[in-house]
Amino acid sequence: MTKTVAWPDGRRVPALGLGTWRLGETARSRRQEVEAVRTALALGYRLIDTAEMYGEGGAEQVVGEAVRGALAAGDLRREDLFIVSKVYPHNASRHGVVAACERSLRRLGLDYLDLYLLHWRGSHPLAATVAGFEALRNAGKVRDWGVSNFDVADLYELGAVAGGERCAANQVYYSVTRRGVEFDLLPALRKRRIPLMAYCPIDQGAAAADSTLAAIGRRLGASAAQVALAFVLRHPDVIAIPKALRLEHLRENLAAADLTLDAEALAEIDRAFPPPRRKRPLAIV
Repeated sequence: MTKTVAWPDGRRVPALGLGTWRLGETARSRRQEVEAVRTALALGYRLIDTAEMYGEGGAEQVVGEAVRGALAAGDLRREDLFIVSKVYPHNASRHGVVAACERSLRRLGLDYLDLYLLHWRGSHPLAATVAGFEALRNAGKVRDWGVSNFDVADLYELGAVAGGERCAANQVYYSVTRRGVEFDLLPALRKRRIPLMAYCPIDQGAAAADSTLAAIGRRLGASAAQVALAFVLRHPDVIAIPKALRLEHLRENLAAADLTLDAEALAEIDRAFPPPRRKRPLAIV
């Protein structure tokens, strides 16, 4: 996988990462999940997205065990990785953010996060959350911070907060069937040079069975899921984080980052899944 996205500070970040939603929820699946993340790292995945909400910290523990194993084996270095986690809204007070991040770091077994996100807006003022994020950044506990499930109005409000201009990413639901962000959110992020991170880019697996995407894939020598991912990744400033556990899906998703959709394919997708012509509510799962 060679495709990268320009980060606000000029770094290049992998355009495709590994999502971990619903990992760490049961002890019986722990070994399989750790092995899946280890396999992803061995295949070349370098961006891993998780959250304190996933399995109530269980997903962070899975990621931490896999990463520690890879580091101990000398398979990669910490600086090769881009680890993302998220704070619950109810923990997003000035001091709550710091405490939650420290818990996440302990579960992950890491000294710092590359990106720390507010999972969605809650009752704590954005000014308090940003102050906590900035304290973590200044302490070296996070390299960057951002938000998730923020629409345009939320971004404007964030931009008016002291330090809000240092928001480095916005993670939202974006897929071939959920294109509402193309109308106003993606342009608003571009204006601020903030990358969009797309969760559920294969519609939780549903896109893999879509007949239109499958037909396009047959012509291009790809699967329907790869076409769905390539559609999201056609933007130079969008990162996709599909979840996968099986080896064939991990390989398939990684290869999708290098798939280019031609004009005919994009036109077919537009006919089947028309681009938004008006403002739509932000899709959230």
